[in-house]
Amino acid sequence: MTSNNAAAETDAPAGEDADRPEERPDTAGNGEVRTPLNRLKRAVVVAAVLFTAFHIFATFLWIAPASGLRQVIPGDLLHRYMIPMHGQSWSVFAPEPINGDYRLQVRATLNRDGEEIETEWVDATAAELDMLTHNLFPPRAAITASQVASTFRGAYLDLDEEQEEIVALGYYNGDDWRPRLESALRSLGNGGAVTEYMEAEELANAYATQVAYAMWGEDVTLVQFVISRQNVVPYGQRNEPDAERPAVQPYVTGWRGLIEYPGQSRERFAEIFRPAVEESTR
Repeated sequence: MTSNNAAAETDAPAGEDADRPEERPDTAGNGEVRTPLNRLKRAVVVAAVLFTAFHIFATFLWIAPASGLRQVIPGDLLHRYMIPMHGQSWSVFAPEPINGDYRLQVRATLNRDGEEIETEWVDATAAELDMLTHNLFPPRAAITASQVASTFRGAYLDLDEEQEEIVALGYYNGDDWRPRLESALRSLGNGGAVTEYMEAEELANAYATQVAYAMWGEDVTLVQFVISRQNVVPYGQRNEPDAERPAVQPYVTGWRGLIEYPGQSRERFAEIFRPAVEESTR
C-alpha cells in the first residue's frame, strides 16, 4: 500500500503543480514583509516628516525679518497657522529684551431701554495675566491681550501724526465705518503703514468686542479700547532707591462699531474671561 501511494504521488501530472502560482510573502526586497499595517506606518511617518518640515519652515519665516520669502506661503496662511498657537518671538533675548508692560483696556456703550449707557473701563490684560499667577500650566489665553496690544502698538507707531489724530476720532456710524476710516487714513499717504494698521485695529476691535459682550451682554452697541505701554526702570537705575518707572504711553482710538469673526463663541469667551476679571479685581 505504501509503495502504491508513493507511486501515485510520483505519477501525478507534472503540469498541475507547475501551473499553480507559488505563494510568496510580499516583501520590500530586504526581508521585510509588507502588510497593510506596515504601509500605514510608512504613510504616517511620511506625513509626520512633511508636517514637521512645514512647521520648521513656517516658524523660520515667522521669526525671521520680513522679506519676499514669505510669499512662498500664499495669502494669509502663514499668519493663520502661527497665530494664536505657534507665535514666536526673540524679544526676550539680548540685545533688546522685553523692557515694558502692555495694557489693553476696554469700555462700551449699552442700549438699555432706549438709553445709551457708558460703562467703566475693564483692564483685559490684568484679567488674563491673573491666569498665570501660581499656575504651572497656564492657558494660551493668558497672553492674548498682551499680544494684541503689542501688535497694535507696532502698527500705530508707523502712522504719522495726522493719521494718529484721525485714529482718535469716533468711527462707528453706518455699516461703512471701516472703509471711511481707511479712506481718511490713506488720503494722507503712508499706504503700507495704513494697511498694517487697519489689520491690527481690526484684530484689537474684534477682541474688544468679545470682552464687551462677556462683561455687559447683548446690549453692547459700541466699543472703545485704549492700548498703552509702560517701560520698566532702566537697568542702570535699578538700584537707585528713588528710581521710578517712565510714564505710561497711551495709544488712543475713538469709539468703534462691533466686529466678530466667523466661528467665535461669545459664550465660551465669557466662561473664561469673566472669572479672570473677578479674580483680578478681588
